[in-house]
Amino acid sequence: MFERFTEGARGVVTGAVGHAERTGADTVTDEHLLLALLDQRGTRASFALTALGITDRRDSLEDAFAQARRRGGLTQADADALAGIGIDVGEIVAKVEEAHGEGAMRVGRKPRRWWSGHRGFAPAAKATLEKSLRIALGRGDRHIGDEHLLLALTARPGVVSEVLADHGATYAAVERATFGGLSKAS
Repeated sequence: MFERFTEGARGVVTGAVGHAERTGADTVTDEHLLLALLDQRGTRASFALTALGITDRRDSLEDAFAQARRRGGLTQADADALAGIGIDVGEIVAKVEEAHGEGAMRVGRKPRRWWSGHRGFAPAAKATLEKSLRIALGRGDRHIGDEHLLLALTARPGVVSEVLADHGATYAAVERATFGGLSKAS
């Protein structure tokens, strides 16, 4: 699959590994992929992110990710659903942190790498890479570009797609910004 990646897409994967290393994360996640996409310049995905106003709101994205990590990786939709049945996730997090310290529920806080220091990809990030291939094939593209990675991040359920949607970057919006909403097959 990686032989189909464009230079930009390979840069995203490499950049995601770099983000994981800088934060001390055990694995590369969808969040790292998105942060690496935000670092790109002059690519289809970077133009789409700029057109949608996402590039200028990086701090807001990072804050939303930090809140999700603090909730143990739960999306805001998950927390809202639990609130609907009387479970206050914020209160639970506060009590756990009171007893065990700030960030006690934070996801990915204890690196457990092999001796090589290699950071593998989390299952969700692997699924995103696979989804990018399916999106590229569905569009009739012979390559996987960073635009396909961005679309895959918006298509898969989870914290990253929720945060992107909250910032106006849904699958449809990204597709319009990237391709004008038209598929190659049309």
